[in-house]
Amino acid sequence: MTEPDAPRGIAAELAAMPLDRTLSPATGWTRAHHERVADLSLLALRRWASPGKARFELPGPDSVAGRASDGLEAFARSFLAAAFRLAGSSEDPHDHAGWYAAGLAAGADPSAVDRWPRLDEVRQARVEAAAVAIALHESRAWIWDRLESGVRDRLVEWLAGSLGADYGNSNWRWFQNVTQAFLRSVGGPVDEQEVADNLAFLDGCYLGDGWYTDGRPDGRAGNVDWYNPWVMQLFSLWYCRISGEAAAPGLLETSRSRMAALVPQLVRLFGPDGAPLYQGRSLVYRFATTGALWAGPVFELDTVPAGEVRRVGSAALRWFVEHDAYDEHDLLSLGWLGRHEVMRQPYSGPGSPYWSSLGFAGLVLGEDHPVWNEPEPVEDAAPTTLAVEPVGWLVGPPTDGIVRVVNHGVDHSGAAPGPEDPQYCRFAYSTATAPVPVSPGAAAAPTTGAPDDLEPVADNLVAVRDAAGRWSQRRPLTSTVVTGALAGSRHDVVLMDADGRLEPRPGEVLHTWSVLRGAVEVRVAVLRADGADPLPLTLVLSGWATPTEDVHRAPAVSAVHPLLGDLRVGSSVHEAENPFGRRLVVPWAAADDVRPGAVQVVAVVLAEHEPVLPGVSLDGTLLEIRWPDGVGDRIELDVVDGN
Repeated sequence: MTEPDAPRGIAAELAAMPLDRTLSPATGWTRAHHERVADLSLLALRRWASPGKARFELPGPDSVAGRASDGLEAFARSFLAAAFRLAGSSEDPHDHAGWYAAGLAAGADPSAVDRWPRLDEVRQARVEAAAVAIALHESRAWIWDRLESGVRDRLVEWLAGSLGADYGNSNWRWFQNVTQAFLRSVGGPVDEQEVADNLAFLDGCYLGDGWYTDGRPDGRAGNVDWYNPWVMQLFSLWYCRISGEAAAPGLLETSRSRMAALVPQLVRLFGPDGAPLYQGRSLVYRFATTGALWAGPVFELDTVPAGEVRRVGSAALRWFVEHDAYDEHDLLSLGWLGRHEVMRQPYSGPGSPYWSSLGFAGLVLGEDHPVWNEPEPVEDAAPTTLAVEPVGWLVGPPTDGIVRVVNHGVDHSGAAPGPEDPQYCRFAYSTATAPVPVSPGAAAAPTTGAPDDLEPVADNLVAVRDAAGRWSQRRPLTSTVVTGALAGSRHDVVLMDADGRLEPRPGEVLHTWSVLRGAVEVRVAVLRADGADPLPLTLVLSGWATPTEDVHRAPAVSAVHPLLGDLRVGSSVHEAENPFGRRLVVPWAAADDVRPGAVQVVAVVLAEHEPVLPGVSLDGTLLEIRWPDGVGDRIELDVVDGN
């Protein structure tokens, strides 16, 4: 067995490895780089192991599930990386199999001092059971088949806690099904009706064109984030992989076709440097974002060439390795670019980032597989905007190395109004920025007086503010159009004060449209007010938040330029921090005492160089946009009432 005496630093060691610019002209990385990151990451965990090796007791804040659950979480999720590593290899020079076999024996032993919490004791254990199940399946020849029968019996008993357990109405139902699929495969207990009910629920979350929503609160479908590919899609395929012929008839074919539709869209959500889109929750899982991409070659999908899958997967892994995802102990920290614990959710503990193991899924394919041998394509970025109708997104090309996504469909809400969630409700997200971590108006006390008293404005808004300092919240929203480079949505005006109190404004609706081309989004807003006595309101359209201190990355230009309407401009400074830096500056344009039906148009820019702006003209309800390259766009503003 080979173990370093002390961590050398994963980033330093990978930087010293030779690059292969013939096979991988874009990234230089090969299968050997992926293997080395996985090995070093797994070896670094060992110093934190419990006496029986069943848990990794890592430094950092506890999750709400508690320390014992967190230790199981680190074991189970890292076991995935070990299993993927073993599945595609003929050798095990670091004895990953022996190490995890010992931990499995202790974890499933009710008398062990570091036993795992049962699934009926700690709800989070139901998630980790699914990771254990997949890892046991993938490492079957290395570990399961060599375990003593008593250990296997105890593991079956622990996993069987999934039967009859409450997994809720979310992606968790895949965790239950994957766990029971493994139980079925080893002759353990399984509740086929429970499995079938889960499949029916999960199928009802499908939106089309490869996209799912993570549950349907109040019948709505706005819960879209990276859970769509890394659980709702990837786990469906792994359920079929474990189940084999026992899977429901046609399920594998359906799952493959849906993933085949999704993968070409997913590759568009990574910048050329490998940075994934920063949007949604659980982003401490980092390069788990690439897990579904590896499903292409693993499940023999051909909608994205194998070399392109490796290029994106390698670029993302390299990007995180080189941007301090691994800390001074070579542990994955809670954060994005390095440690940033404020972004974690209450369910996140120090072992949570090891869901990143999903990003090693390609290692189940041996070194002779085309995914490791086809040359990476020379970077030829898609030049056009991609309209993702099921989720209301426009995905722009990586102009200036940045991917921008304009959002007219995702709000992470049910039908009831509520405060905006910065990770879901903003008008735009990118691979180079993160939102201001507050809802509009939530961080400041109410103010009175002139509109010039605007408190700090949050990023990527179209919102109204009243004289008392209350801001409208974009939740829930309704998508109205997604086609070509155009998307639109509407949302009722619901005002919120700094204490979170909400006041719906019946008859008042904000209608918005976006056209995205390159580094410029033309954003259009119209306030409709059918009530008899609308409040005097200031309409605010804001741009991207960029840091000015402790900067990890900041595009040179973030601006909002008025194109049509009576708009003044300004900027707000937030003494706040996000994963890209602190002291965040947000540009904005505002229309004071806005008239219902008046059309306000701005160009929202995020770029490394100031672009040439388009021109606009309004003829009745038809807005025409003229781009510098001669391309034109038209928007029919059917809510303009002529006021």
